[in-house]
Amino acid sequence: MNSTRISVQLESFKYPDGTIALADISLRVARGEFTGILGANGSGKTTLLKAMDGLIKGYRGEVLLDGDNVLSLHPRDIYRKVGLVFQNPDDQLFAATVFEDTAFGPRNMGCAEPEVRARVESALASVDMAAYAGKGIHNLSYGQKKRVCIAGLLAMGHEILLLDEPTAGLDPMGEYRMMELLTRLNREQGVTIVMATHSVDLVPIFLHRLHILSRGTLVRGGTPEEVFTAPEELQQVKLRLPHIAELIYKLKHEEGLPFRRIPLTIGEARREIVEAMVR
Repeated sequence: MNSTRISVQLESFKYPDGTIALADISLRVARGEFTGILGANGSGKTTLLKAMDGLIKGYRGEVLLDGDNVLSLHPRDIYRKVGLVFQNPDDQLFAATVFEDTAFGPRNMGCAEPEVRARVESALASVDMAAYAGKGIHNLSYGQKKRVCIAGLLAMGHEILLLDEPTAGLDPMGEYRMMELLTRLNREQGVTIVMATHSVDLVPIFLHRLHILSRGTLVRGGTPEEVFTAPEELQQVKLRLPHIAELIYKLKHEEGLPFRRIPLTIGEARREIVEAMVR
C-alpha cells in the first residue's frame, strides 16, 4: 500500500492579476501523518490547501491524491477522501441544526436514512458534539461550530482533513481542546491531517512534520525539532521560536547557561533545566 496520500509538485500558481501565489512547492503527506503548514498571514497557506483539495486549477505542476492527478479526478472522487475545513466556520455551516448540517454530506452521497443517522451519530461522537445534535447552529460557540464542520467531513467518510487555521478565534483553552481533538482523530482513527497555522507554540506539541511557507515558497521542512533550529531564519519569514524554546535559546547564547539542546515543550525544557543545574 502506498504510504503517500498527497504529493504536491508545483512550479507556480498565479492569481488573475499576475501575482505569484505559490512557487517551487514540493511536499508529500504520508498516510496517518499530522502535518503542519506554518507561515505568516499572506504566505500562501490557504491557497496551498485549496490546491490539495482540487479547488484551484491553472497551476504549473501537479497535485496527486493517492497517485491520481486531482485535476483529472471527478470532484466526487476527491471529496470522498479529502475535506477542507475553512478558517471561518460560518462560511461552511448552513443548516438549521447540528444534525441536519452533519447529515447533508451523507444524504448528498445517496446514503439511506439509517446509514445517514449512523454516520452522523458516529461523527458527532468523534468530535464530542453528540449531545448537541438537536441544537441550532446559531446557538453554538465559535469552537463548537468548528467541531461541527469537522464532523460534517467525517460523516462523509473523509480520511484526509485539510484545516485552515483551526485554532483561529479560539481562547487558549479552546485552542488546546481543538488540538487534542485533532490529535485524537489522527492517532485513534488514523485520519491524515494537514493543518495550516501561524501558531508556533502549538506546533511542536502535536505535529509529526512541519513545512514553513514564506511568500508562496517552502523554505524549510522536517520534524519540528529539525525546523526550529535557526531563530534568525524564522525571523526572516516573520516567525519566531516557540516561547519556551526562545527563552532557553537566550539563556544559552546570551547568559552562557550549559544547555545541550533547545527544547520545544515545557516538559523538555524542565528536563534540560534540571540537567543543567547538576552539570
